[in-house]
Amino acid sequence: NVLLFAALVFSQSLFDLQAVLLSVQAFLLFSFAASAVYLLNDLNDLQEDRVHPKKRHRPLAAGIVSPTHVAVALLCLATISVVGGFLISRWFCALLMIYLGMNVLYSLRLKHIVILDVMIIAVGFVLRAVAGAVAIGVDTSPWMVLCTMTLALLVGFGKRRNELCVLKEEASSHRACLEGYTTQFLDMMMSISGGAAIVCYTLYTMANLTVQRFGSHALVMTTPFVIYGVFRYLYLIHVKSEGGDPSRLFVTDVPILFNGFLWGVACAGCVYTPVEWLPWWIQKWSV
Repeated sequence: NVLLFAALVFSQSLFDLQAVLLSVQAFLLFSFAASAVYLLNDLNDLQEDRVHPKKRHRPLAAGIVSPTHVAVALLCLATISVVGGFLISRWFCALLMIYLGMNVLYSLRLKHIVILDVMIIAVGFVLRAVAGAVAIGVDTSPWMVLCTMTLALLVGFGKRRNELCVLKEEASSHRACLEGYTTQFLDMMMSISGGAAIVCYTLYTMANLTVQRFGSHALVMTTPFVIYGVFRYLYLIHVKSEGGDPSRLFVTDVPILFNGFLWGVACAGCVYTPVEWLPWWIQKWSV
């Protein structure tokens, strides 16, 4: 859900108090909506999660929390997110409802369809990025959509690969669509998605609109951080056999955390530093 702040940063609205407050509200509302979706998915996958070596320890699968309490909680969270979204804007509310409706279909049916299951997850991240722009009333960059989509596909296919490797013969019992995947196919999909993400981000940094908006070509210097992030993730998937829980991975792997911090600092410097303050060799790239 941090993706909702991308539009705030790259639209140069970080010091606009109203935009910041709207972004924080949007972040919280999408967090409520995403929580409702996860609860619905856990309810629907209750029996399958009990087969998984890690997911069986979740409160619902372990029997610590009752399904009734979970159902009440998800309804409350979904209602709060929709009502709050309408108070921001009708278009933001529409995106929230699309996100919720899409994920209901995902939980009930679409997650069983090979390839489409990961694409639906990726679209969910795209909706977050677009919603962040809609919340503060700025244009959505098509490059942001492409970068978000390809990175989300990389993570989604990586998660499927980890499940396939960890569960082995029990994979289809946990998730029916895993029967249609092979590690070789998933490796190919990850390579395509990772490569596309790097290319899309690099083209975004060099696009005419980007250069005109920020006044220089300086943003292209942030591409090494994106390349390293993609390579580090692939390393964790293929060498360390991780990736089953991407959310946990991204907040516990120190190299990824440090790389993300450096990328954020570099982006902020490129976006908000006046051109005349930049080193002379970067000023030569100015518009």
